[in-house]
Amino acid sequence: MPLVVAGINHRTAPIEIREKLAFSSSERIPALQRLRERPTLSEAAILSTCNRTEVYLVEGDESSIPSIRDQFTERLGVDSSPYLYVRQDRDAASHLFRVTAGLDSMILGEAQIQGQVRDAWEGSRETAGAALNRLFQQAQLVGSRVREETGIGRGAASVSSAAVQLSKKIFGSLNGRRAMVLGAGDVAALAIDCLRSEGVRVAVVANRTYERAEALAREHGAVAMHYDECWSSLDKVDVLVCSTASPRTMVSVQHVMPAMQARGDRPLCILDIALPRDVDADVGDLENVFLYDLDDLRSAAAANLDRRNEDVPAAELIISAEVEKYWQWLAGLAAVPVVTEFRSRMDRVRADELAHALRRIDGLSDEQAEAVENFSRSLMNKFLHEPSVRLRAAAANGRGLGVVDVARYLFALERDDDGHADNGAES
Repeated sequence: MPLVVAGINHRTAPIEIREKLAFSSSERIPALQRLRERPTLSEAAILSTCNRTEVYLVEGDESSIPSIRDQFTERLGVDSSPYLYVRQDRDAASHLFRVTAGLDSMILGEAQIQGQVRDAWEGSRETAGAALNRLFQQAQLVGSRVREETGIGRGAASVSSAAVQLSKKIFGSLNGRRAMVLGAGDVAALAIDCLRSEGVRVAVVANRTYERAEALAREHGAVAMHYDECWSSLDKVDVLVCSTASPRTMVSVQHVMPAMQARGDRPLCILDIALPRDVDADVGDLENVFLYDLDDLRSAAAANLDRRNEDVPAAELIISAEVEKYWQWLAGLAAVPVVTEFRSRMDRVRADELAHALRRIDGLSDEQAEAVENFSRSLMNKFLHEPSVRLRAAAANGRGLGVVDVARYLFALERDDDGHADNGAES
């Protein structure tokens, strides 16, 4: 039962590649169902965030990895191999635990990734099973432990907070500045909190759904607008934060140029923290426009990295221990079908032999016949208890494959080419 993760992230692919491989919530299930067409694949899940797209698989072999590569290449229009990484078994579990704890993030210790992992798990329920459900559940536990037991999340540990630090390079103090926010999701809400903590007044919240914009704007004393009506207010703000879920660019030169002409020499800082990007790259060529995207955030977060890096070893110890717990549980799963089949086979033998014996014994009352039935069942359970316990324990301790194969052979649990049990030992 190999566990595999294949994907791209901010270390292996630039933003122009990552945005093409980002899966929206509506795209996730069709992509997973396409992967599930492979007969050897039993479970699949997709994690897609601003800094990574990863596919998690549980399969009988490694034949699905080329399918992932093909899907990525199809979306990119070029070979995805140079950007793709693959992790297997314990390394795959460790990878997801590190991701959820914020150790694999562009900004070390960022908190938003834990919620994004949870959302990915919820969105993949149709194609996940016991192994991936347990993996993602345990990843949530790991993320919480790391943040509670270490200082990995201290300082500016979010994309939004790092973006606000970038805007201070333009204006120095942000106190008294005005901002417009495109988007009304969790990241946008966090960006507003970060801006307000620096003394910025959020003047406008724009969103495709007016009701969501209105709710967020009301909370912060801002004006709510639809996307198509907010551009006339752009000349009145100093910072534009873009965090929509749009699959295409929302901000073009045509949107920004009139505002810049009305502003005179006043600079405009645009923080594009969306993936795919909300802002056309050409906007950054306009005079007095300072455009930053996700790949510009590393330097903004560097000032807070030293103290958080001190907690990485402690976080790695937590992750290592949790990986071993998960792997013991997963290895034990290999024994479950054999134990179940073994006990089922033995119960059929018991029932057949009991029926044969009862036909040869005359005069038993119903109560006596029931007592003999209970005796046969109890005797069988006592005989099978120790082998069942030891088989599960051997699998959990990493000796599962060999022991399971031996058990199949000893108790004639092999299957023929048509998938039927070989019942020769029962004759």
